[in-house]
Amino acid sequence: VTWAYCIPVIVLVVGVSLFLFGGGRYVKPRPRYDVGLWVREVFVGCGRHDDGRRRRSQRDRKQQQLMMHQQQQSSIISSADEVGIGTVALLSSLIIPFNIAYAQMATTFIVQGSVMKSWGIIDAPMMNNADAISVLAFGYIIGNILYPELNRRQIKIPTTYKFAIGSAFGAAAVGCAIITDYQIHRVYRERGEAISILWQSFPYFLIGIGEIFAVSAAYEVAFTVAPAKKKSLASAANLFMVGGAPNVFCIYLYNACRSWFTNANGLAHIHKLSDYSSAKVVNYFWLLEGIAMFGVIVNLLPPVKNWVASIEEAAAEAVKTPMNTPMIRKNLKQRRKDRGGGGTSSGN
Repeated sequence: VTWAYCIPVIVLVVGVSLFLFGGGRYVKPRPRYDVGLWVREVFVGCGRHDDGRRRRSQRDRKQQQLMMHQQQQSSIISSADEVGIGTVALLSSLIIPFNIAYAQMATTFIVQGSVMKSWGIIDAPMMNNADAISVLAFGYIIGNILYPELNRRQIKIPTTYKFAIGSAFGAAAVGCAIITDYQIHRVYRERGEAISILWQSFPYFLIGIGEIFAVSAAYEVAFTVAPAKKKSLASAANLFMVGGAPNVFCIYLYNACRSWFTNANGLAHIHKLSDYSSAKVVNYFWLLEGIAMFGVIVNLLPPVKNWVASIEEAAAEAVKTPMNTPMIRKNLKQRRKDRGGGGTSSGN
């Protein structure tokens, strides 16, 4: 066990060493001005006093224009500051149902896998690596094939739809765990044997695909909509919604459903197949299935989709559009009005 804990430490040390000694850590930017042109302007200014005064007046006007532009930009940034950390946290909370299902990899999936038959060196803890393999494989396919193809066709998946797709894969993963649980009971009841641990490869692969859509989209939206001075804090709030809040919720959920994790004698010892067969772990999986499906439904609701889209539009306008704050707000109100009108007309 000690050597197992040493492996991540060694890998991290190697990674930091490669970062420090693999290349230069400092970048020296080139000068932003032409020294020769500056010297020529000095000599011309000394020879022509009037021309120098004219140049100074032109330079003053340019400085005034630059200051006005900076004031406009600061007003735009102040409008972006309206997206607070609470809003970012509320955005990230849309994937809490998925992350509740995702948190089961280190808890309920392990409990279920502990009563299954190992396949060579692959046992219940080893099956967690299937999630990493799924993220690497399908992450490459989605990032390098699916998304570029959608961009080529000018198709953009809304952020909430990405959350919904991720939650749907999470629900599919829990559904596979339910099927596996029924298979464990059936085979034990008929033959008194355990089924192969490879049955759990389906939930792990599906939860990995859901992670690509839901978690990566949450990181992206939390970073892009947050103001420049609050991006680190926004990332921290998103991390809490991804890993902290779902785990706390799972603790309360597990304590409320404690009776489902006890054997026929009322003891919480279900790591043997005979004890697991008398427990009701499948009921807990059905509850998780309902939570994951709730996440799908919420993220497909048009009001939720429009709310997230309006926040993303406000952040994009604040960065790209050189307008003052009242004009930005006017345009955003018009877009929201048009979106609401379009939704009403389509409903009629």
